[in-house]
Amino acid sequence: MQVRVATAFLYAESVRLQAHLTHDPGDHMRRQKGFSLIELLIVVAIILIIAAIAIPNLLRAKIAANESSAVQSVRTINTTQVTYQSTYPNVGYAATLPALGPSGPTCTTPSSTNACLIDWSLSQATTPASAKSGYYFSMGVVTTNGMNLGYTVGAAPAGFNQTGVRGFCSNEDAVIRATPALSGPPANTEAACAGYAALQ
Repeated sequence: MQVRVATAFLYAESVRLQAHLTHDPGDHMRRQKGFSLIELLIVVAIILIIAAIAIPNLLRAKIAANESSAVQSVRTINTTQVTYQSTYPNVGYAATLPALGPSGPTCTTPSSTNACLIDWSLSQATTPASAKSGYYFSMGVVTTNGMNLGYTVGAAPAGFNQTGVRGFCSNEDAVIRATPALSGPPANTEAACAGYAALQ
């Protein structure tokens, strides 16, 4: 009886030992390595949710920065128009943005056609393709007896709802005005600018 029990015990141990020896110890590690499809899908879903929240906020921040830059550019143009008028009294105000800027990327000799009062990038920002910080500009003048006695400068987003939303304008009174949405060219007449609200 004892021999039978011992034989059974030895047989069971040999089976267990054999199973242990044939078991690949790296198999457990291989099963633990990597991610399951469900885990990957959950990670991708989380990333997409974060992107959906972050991208609109980033776009709004960029639009706000572009609009702030456009207001500053209009303010700069107002200041330089006063300087231009006092420098070239026979002309009055500059009729175009390029007239306020240099003739090339670097200023050479200032003149009434290229006064070198604003930088090259602003003086050339007259179309959506050449916009400065997402905005482009247009200038109109009121001429009497060959002199430019008044002007209106306007700023519009190069890409509505992408680079900006609001439009801005100002004239010789130096009051900057804004419209809440402008999907079109900048205002460059006194009548058009008068329809904008004064910027607070």
